[in-house]
Amino acid sequence: MFRDDQRRNVEVKIGIQSVPRELVVETETSQADVEAALTAALADESVFVLAEAKGSKIFVPAKKIAYVEFTGSEQRRVGFSNV
Repeated sequence: MFRDDQRRNVEVKIGIQSVPRELVVETETSQADVEAALTAALADESVFVLAEAKGSKIFVPAKKIAYVEFTGSEQRRVGFSNV
């Protein structure tokens, strides 16, 4: 489906306790790897670290995470349509 030179990014939405807006991060990390890192951070009550597709990192205290949602990103569509 995807060639080796085409990476499929995953959009991760992170809800944080007492923060009205969620964090939306696009990452090249697989969903399974994100889940493993989140599980480890929750077990250790440490910081959850997620690398963005553009190279920066997001740090969130694991005990403050309310929810995490995964969405597979599609290729961006450009242009207008009469749908």
